Amino acid sequence: MSNTVHAKMIAEALAAQKADISVLKAKRGQTFTIADAKPYVDAVNNMTVGEGQSKEVIRLHVDSVNAHYDILSELTKTVCPEDDPFVEHYQTPAILEILYQLDPGFHKAMEQFVAAIPEHEAFIGRESARRYGGFYGPTCVVDFAFCPGSTSNAVNTILNSLNIDKKYKQAILSSKSWGMNTSYGIGAAFAAAVEAGKTMAQAVQEEIAMLQLVYSQPIEAQTKLMTDGGHSSFDVKKYMEAYKQRMAPAVKAAVDAGVHFSNIVTVPAYCVGDVAHHISQSMFNMTKDDVTMGIIEAVSAVMEKTLALGLEQGYKSHYDILSVATGSTAAATAYILEKDGFTVPMVVDLLTKRYTNYVQKYPNRGPAAELHNCDFMDMIHRGSKIIEVAPIGAGGKIKGIPVQLAAIEANEAVANPQRYTYPACAITVRFSSLMRLADFPCLLTSEPVTATLMTNIIALDPANPGSPARVCKDCAVTGLIKRHEYCNWKQSV
Repeated sequence: MSNTVHAKMIAEALAAQKADISVLKAKRGQTFTIADAKPYVDAVNNMTVGEGQSKEVIRLHVDSVNAHYDILSELTKTVCPEDDPFVEHYQTPAILEILYQLDPGFHKAMEQFVAAIPEHEAFIGRESARRYGGFYGPTCVVDFAFCPGSTSNAVNTILNSLNIDKKYKQAILSSKSWGMNTSYGIGAAFAAAVEAGKTMAQAVQEEIAMLQLVYSQPIEAQTKLMTDGGHSSFDVKKYMEAYKQRMAPAVKAAVDAGVHFSNIVTVPAYCVGDVAHHISQSMFNMTKDDVTMGIIEAVSAVMEKTLALGLEQGYKSHYDILSVATGSTAAATAYILEKDGFTVPMVVDLLTKRYTNYVQKYPNRGPAAELHNCDFMDMIHRGSKIIEVAPIGAGGKIKGIPVQLAAIEANEAVANPQRYTYPACAITVRFSSLMRLADFPCLLTSEPVTATLMTNIIALDPANPGSPARVCKDCAVTGLIKRHEYCNWKQSV
């Protein structure tokens, strides 16, 4: 792979991250409007098709972001914080319905999968009960890799029992993983039914019905979920119908070019979240705090400098770029945590114990409540392993590239916590900001960077499914809860 393509990938990923940060720096603490996200849209519109890349894959990404921005701009001036997490969940329902029309074979495979769901009543009941009772501990219910208790884990189990085309199985799995088909997570209907006083048997039937709706009528399912959840910012069904119309040409072009359906349902969804979610009222509110903003900036600077050094040294694979990007931010975040004397096991223990109490206190909790806590724990768990083998103050290496931690010390806010509390006792300031970010780590992990790099990677290999990741996540909580035997990533379809 040429260095030119690697340089392009890095430039596009960093442009997305910098667009977000530039808006947050300028607008934090102010009132959010959809137009505030225009710098991110501009960055996406500068994406190009590199050597060996599929123009149809890049088009899916670019067209989706523009359609999302334009449609939201037509429907509303702003999105309230309670509604902003869901803006990434309106794309795949529409994309699936386009694919149902374009490929009757795929639609038939999906119908076969939907019909098989009730045949797995005992399995669905067990998984729902385990989720409801906290059996698996903190869990990413809709995960981009496999973990016990996730929707992906359950869908994969059902798919493995079916005699349908493998490529369709992979697309169905991907649509509820990176594709984020609707806002539904397994066990939610079950929990709501039990808490409403229904029997376990009735709860399982409601769970089965909801899972079937998600796949048979995805737009209707998402509309119902948002209506039931009190969504008020805009007409979600009108959004999805408009998005479906806007994206039909790009989806057809991708199908005609032989892009794997797994990639068609993945690429358009993950890239839109910066418009009204990562650039949003909730993020404007969170980054009012100087230290929280400083951590996002410092971690991003570590990533930028590490990626640049890797480009100088040369990457062996385009996958290495993704590893260095996400690994450097993980190392940087773990390093900031340890600056205040906190270790990763301490935080994993804290958040896992808190989760157990949260289950007791809120048995009707949302199925995704701990999702980002899991992302955060997994990130710092990985980061600690990177820096622990390095000399004190050094950043360790990822794929042979030294992590450039100096940017953390250069950040005025992060380097001077005494300016943000009782000065002589400033030993928990950075940790308190990290706990805020544990609920919203999207610019630390980083989602715009990962989305942009994944699109570039998929564009280099469009015929093979890019999601979910078929590797062991080494979940952070497995240090406390030995749940490895319940994960089925090795049996992925």
